[in-house]
Amino acid sequence: MPSHVHSYGVLSESDDPLVDLALDLQWAWNHSSDEIWGLIDPQLWATTHNPWFVLQTESRTRLEAIAADPVFQEHLQTTLRRRRNIYESPTWFATAYPNSPLTSVAYFSMEYALSEALPVYSGGLGNVAGDQLKSASDLGVPVIAIGLLYQRGYFRQVVDSDGNQRALYPYNDPTQLPVSPVRNESGEWVRVTVRFPSGMLILRAWQVRVGRVKLYLLDSNDPANTPATRGITSELYGAGLELRLQQEIALGIGGWRLLEAIGLQPEVCHLNEGHAAFAVLQRAAAFRAATGQPFDVSLAATRVGNLFTTHTPVPAGFDSFPPDLMRYYFSQYAEERLGIPFHEMLRLGQNGSPDFNMAHLAIRGSGAVNGVSRLHGAVSRALFQPLFPRWPKEEVPIQYVTNGVHVPTWDSQGADELWTNICGRGRWRGKLENLTENFCATTDEQIWRMRGAARADLVREVRRRHTPDMGAGALRPHSLLDPNVLTLGFARRFATYKRPTLLLHDPDRLARILSNPNRPVQLVVAGKAHPSDGTGQALLREWIHFMARPDIQGRAVFLEDYDLDLAQHLVQGVDVWINTPRRPWEACGTSGMKILVNGGLNLSELDGWWAEAYTPEVGWALGDGREHGDDPAWDAAEAARLYEILEQEVVPLFYERDWSGVPSAWIARIRQSMARLTPRFSSNRSVREYTETYYLKAAEGYRKRSAENGALGQEIVKWRKNLDLYWEEIRLAKMEVDSTDSSHRFRLHIYIPEIPAGSVRVELYADPYKPGDEPFRRVMEPCHELPGVTGGFCFAAEVPNSRPVEHYTARVIAHHPEASVPLEAAHIVWLSAQS
Repeated sequence: MPSHVHSYGVLSESDDPLVDLALDLQWAWNHSSDEIWGLIDPQLWATTHNPWFVLQTESRTRLEAIAADPVFQEHLQTTLRRRRNIYESPTWFATAYPNSPLTSVAYFSMEYALSEALPVYSGGLGNVAGDQLKSASDLGVPVIAIGLLYQRGYFRQVVDSDGNQRALYPYNDPTQLPVSPVRNESGEWVRVTVRFPSGMLILRAWQVRVGRVKLYLLDSNDPANTPATRGITSELYGAGLELRLQQEIALGIGGWRLLEAIGLQPEVCHLNEGHAAFAVLQRAAAFRAATGQPFDVSLAATRVGNLFTTHTPVPAGFDSFPPDLMRYYFSQYAEERLGIPFHEMLRLGQNGSPDFNMAHLAIRGSGAVNGVSRLHGAVSRALFQPLFPRWPKEEVPIQYVTNGVHVPTWDSQGADELWTNICGRGRWRGKLENLTENFCATTDEQIWRMRGAARADLVREVRRRHTPDMGAGALRPHSLLDPNVLTLGFARRFATYKRPTLLLHDPDRLARILSNPNRPVQLVVAGKAHPSDGTGQALLREWIHFMARPDIQGRAVFLEDYDLDLAQHLVQGVDVWINTPRRPWEACGTSGMKILVNGGLNLSELDGWWAEAYTPEVGWALGDGREHGDDPAWDAAEAARLYEILEQEVVPLFYERDWSGVPSAWIARIRQSMARLTPRFSSNRSVREYTETYYLKAAEGYRKRSAENGALGQEIVKWRKNLDLYWEEIRLAKMEVDSTDSSHRFRLHIYIPEIPAGSVRVELYADPYKPGDEPFRRVMEPCHELPGVTGGFCFAAEVPNSRPVEHYTARVIAHHPEASVPLEAAHIVWLSAQS
């Protein structure tokens, strides 16, 4: 059996190559099999893009007949051969890390956007998760993913002529989805249990093959459950605190128990947002059960293998639950599974509020924490600074890995052909070396031909999808949009912080831009408002009403039911992608990344990823790179600037043509954007960064701490308890300084009774010299003991005199060579001003 095929899931080992192909979601980004499904049933394939549903629906007679067709067999064998070659080729991970301590990463997420054929996603979080799984497959990173299989998923959208949104919830029939039951070696369906106060919750396990990666989905719709508990996985982000808590218990606790049930022992657990934070408790509980160690040692031994990625830029975005609800569900679990009183477990998620915050649990249960863009890392450090009292914001232990997108999922056929001609096949499965330099060799004609074809494809798709109620009035489809006109795209969730109507601030001015007879512009808008967000739905209505204006007919259209399939068409065809969030509330944003490979350009607020990507050569920026809150005057100023950029920069540049009819200056910007930004903001880069920055280190750390029955975990707990017991007795008595023309020499008198000198670090510290700099830190070395005083020492450090003496102070922090400070021990004491 090939190494990438796990023994669980009998359908994955089927002798029928069509079944094998249909149940491997590699078809979601490797389109070599598209012709096969189109030959079986072209209409059904075009409607569903679900190979498994095509196979399940067609009659045996039809399948036997087409299997005998030589043309079909040629397509099938070619596809299978190409697929086999990919799987048998050496991967980046196997080549770069042949003797790695990392054998498995358990990746937990509430949602995954892999294909519209598996609708268990709603937006950005699912897009990131799905794209990372695809890149993990491409790169050979050993990831196992855990999620939930929702009976209804996220809602489908219908919008009437007045702009009123209606939410529909079609049932996801698992037998028609590209999933298969997980079965053990005896052929039994794997089911895991979680004790609820009302009884035992049974969760069925399903398997999704994402290339080399396995995604396991749990669902509660087991006939043995009560009617109430069967509905726990009824819909993504179900309404009500109790249902949300039940879902997160199923994901975190049920998910880790599934790994145990199928015999997987990952070194690393990656929490994609705080929804799955209960997994850190269950992982520690499993270690406790296996070793007999107490909970604090078990958590210390396992947390180093946990990584928490936060995607949230505001405190209200984190799930939190009242103590009474937590007590109802966890009092017995804490005492029986964790071996601690419930109030001790509750404290893991508290900080200044009685509610239990899932992000706080994730931070206190992880060995590393990261945000999802450079700006979001800084925002997150400020957000979580209260968990690290007296620590400077710059030293709050949260770094960042900027998100990326899975390029093969989002590129058009024309873009793929252009990149292949210039950079070769398999370019997104390696280190991306030389892609930027190689792509710069493209000619203006190659790029412009590709862009023209992509824009024409989008216009055809818009005309196919167009509903007269959705703007553009009663125009006939062939009159809607023009394949030769500058096309703007604007698609996102309709939420207030995304400012989806900033472009509508002056509707008359926007109408003049769109209807200019000499330099016309056309606009495609899409997006959903949450069913319970009345304000967001009102913003959507404004767009529908605007598009009914007679003076812009044929130039603007709203497309309903924004999903993965529609998103692919938009990002492949638009010339300019507009994004107007309120800084800094866009943690990263990936929609604008998806246009890069296709030659679209970004006009975006300097927020999220664009704050680190933007230069004048690759697009346009909105805003001044600072925060202004929800000031209406600032919104008005930014709206005016947005129109100005369109009128004076974007539109003229697009229509400025050379003697051959090619906009060479526009194409020069496209070339720079494609070459420089596409590799940099790909999930290939982000998954390699996660692997090299976090996964490998976490795997090594977990192996160290879990060895010898958790001996190192015991040592770290003992170290931390000693700090807790005696930390308040540390005194920084006085600091003296001698300055010369070249240096300052500092001497500090300090008292550290009952704490071994190796358990602390004495540092000289100065704030960042200018914005963007790192704080200055210099370890102070011991000079001698202070005579006649128990625990008294003198420490010294010498620094250049490039900064005034007054900039410096001294501090003592916790120190252990195998611990992360301040994440695992936030102890700190500063030299007081009076010393």
